[in-house]
Amino acid sequence: MKFKLYTDVHEFYYDTYDLLMRHESQNMILLGNIIIGHEGKDKTDWRDPAKWLMATVSNEKGIQLTALMTPPHNITLYATDNIIDPEAINCLIDGLEGYDIPGVLTEKNLAEYFAREYTARKGLTYKVTMDQRIYELTEVNPEVKQFGKVRLLDERDMYFFPYWAEAFYAASSYGKTEMNIPQDGEAYLYRLSTRKLYVLEVDGIPVSMAGYTRELQTAIGVAFVYTPPYFRGRGYATSCVAQISQMALDKGYTRCVLYTDLLNPTSNSIYQKIGYKPVCDSLMLKFE
Repeated sequence: MKFKLYTDVHEFYYDTYDLLMRHESQNMILLGNIIIGHEGKDKTDWRDPAKWLMATVSNEKGIQLTALMTPPHNITLYATDNIIDPEAINCLIDGLEGYDIPGVLTEKNLAEYFAREYTARKGLTYKVTMDQRIYELTEVNPEVKQFGKVRLLDERDMYFFPYWAEAFYAASSYGKTEMNIPQDGEAYLYRLSTRKLYVLEVDGIPVSMAGYTRELQTAIGVAFVYTPPYFRGRGYATSCVAQISQMALDKGYTRCVLYTDLLNPTSNSIYQKIGYKPVCDSLMLKFE
């Protein structure tokens, strides 16, 4: 096995892109990130490839394991064709010597195997911070009841968007019971400037939001789904996600992809009602 560490994001992109595309929906995060790095249009925060850890493990048959870490985020892995090779895992761990790996995010079986080997070698432990399922949609269920209309969020929505955003982050973080009170608008204005977030309005009142994340060759990510508690139970989130999913398909994407928290049966039920089907399970594990 041969460990290769990359310093050129373009070389990493060309070496791994076609492999990752074998499971496009599963590799939404990996693919989305290497596209960001390859295009080089946005280097804010973690998006600067100069800060990334990019690596592959190969044998005579080619690349068997792909790894990418965009600090401060966890390392993300893909075992080619989802075949876990213990020798490749050990080779990767050897190559990561000297790097601070906070955790791993990947397909469930690979995440567990890597975490066991890595923490045993380093004298660490690991715990689950998010137990997820990846879904994809190719057709929106026409029977989903629709409400109001969706529109892009923009600066006029700063009176509520920062609070919705923080409530979304709090709700999606394990063990977090408090939300931050926004003090600086810059991060929220940046989010709005991407023009990927939408709000559902009913009778002119914002009631739910959802948006797009990574845009791939044939798939687009859907995320940032949030409805304030006082508007829940009315089908607004279902309608919002269904509408932006259909918008994506109308633009030419063949699939919409999203991650769900398996501890939230309500959201999993909502997405399946819209037409999303399971692809695989994914784990986010933290090393301690």
